Amino acid sequence: MKNKINTDTPSIKDMKNHVSREKGMGLVIVILVMVFLSTIGLALVATTATGPAVAANVRTQQEAFNAAEAGFDAAWINIQGYFSGGGWTSFENHYLKDPTGIDLPGDSNYFRSLTDEELLNTVGDFDAGTTGYDNVIFYKQTYIPAKGGGLDPKYTYSAFLIDDEWGAGTSDHNDVILVCIGVVQKGGRLTTTRLEIELAIDLGSSP
Repeated sequence: MKNKINTDTPSIKDMKNHVSREKGMGLVIVILVMVFLSTIGLALVATTATGPAVAANVRTQQEAFNAAEAGFDAAWINIQGYFSGGGWTSFENHYLKDPTGIDLPGDSNYFRSLTDEELLNTVGDFDAGTTGYDNVIFYKQTYIPAKGGGLDPKYTYSAFLIDDEWGAGTSDHNDVILVCIGVVQKGGRLTTTRLEIELAIDLGSSP
């Protein structure tokens, strides 16, 4: 009687092929894991590299905001002095009217149509720190003491008044927009913040 060969039993060749497939799958899995870990590693490196830059930008923007606030404080003190000293009785003739169109909506020189840097260079020469317009309260004014003495030129503010009703009929000389622009200049780069605050005279008293 002949022995019956069990055809269900895998041959050595089949087992080798199975092992090879398992090794192939294992290799694919290892590659996927390596790709995943590499991606995570690159993301961590990118985050580590950009984190300080982002923090520096946020800090510089905050410094520009502080400069704009310093400009408001200084302008507010001056304006109160003008009223209390009797030099001003309203805001009439104290608005910035030039250059032409600075207070006219729709004009190419309208102050809200310009970036901070464009606006500063419209009312003066920012690099030189000079302006030819009398109604500019402050222009590129330094205010932070420098380590070696004097004031640090990197931190400045500019401030002026804009008639908020100009071009819309009769102007109300008892209210006005105070525009303050804070600047942090590092190298050739300017970081700016603009504040627009409406001031109004209350019953003829100081604003």
